[in-house]
Amino acid sequence: MSTLIEKHIVSLLAEKDEKAISLLYDHYGDTLYGVAFKVVRNSDLAQDVLQESFIKIWKKADSYDASKAKLFTWLFRIIRNTAIDKLRSINNKSDKEVQIDVSDVYNLGVSAIRPELMDVQENLEKIEPKYQIVLEALFFQGMTQQEASEELDIPLGTVKSRLKIGLRELGKIYGTSMTLLLLILLLL
Repeated sequence: MSTLIEKHIVSLLAEKDEKAISLLYDHYGDTLYGVAFKVVRNSDLAQDVLQESFIKIWKKADSYDASKAKLFTWLFRIIRNTAIDKLRSINNKSDKEVQIDVSDVYNLGVSAIRPELMDVQENLEKIEPKYQIVLEALFFQGMTQQEASEELDIPLGTVKSRLKIGLRELGKIYGTSMTLLLLILLLL
């Protein structure tokens, strides 16, 4: 890239001129995408990283110092760090998810407890249908939260929220101890 174009981009960035982003994308987009892809190894994630990086570049434009690094070096560091942060974020998120399917923590041997004998279904009808559907899928049909999300065609986060709210509503009917038992049964 010619030094003239680089200087022009730097001056546009300093002035917060939106043309700078277009020029950056035109002249560096493919290379920066390649850097992101090399780190995350996924085209969709690399696109996300590229987009997030351009936002950071725009916001941090006034922090660029030509005496410390060439423009490409500065851009490279931003995209690489953003890609690494994205991977860490994904890894941290998956590490925090509880893997109920392989857990023996709640294996309390509750085969003798039968929800249909505890009038849960009857009281389930007292709460809003959107919470009923999720609780029925998880409690009576034995689906995991992910399976319920796919089967009911609603986002996983919505399933989790509706489970929490549904249990809170049942808690108002049964009291806290029964809600805890229901939650344990759901986790089995």
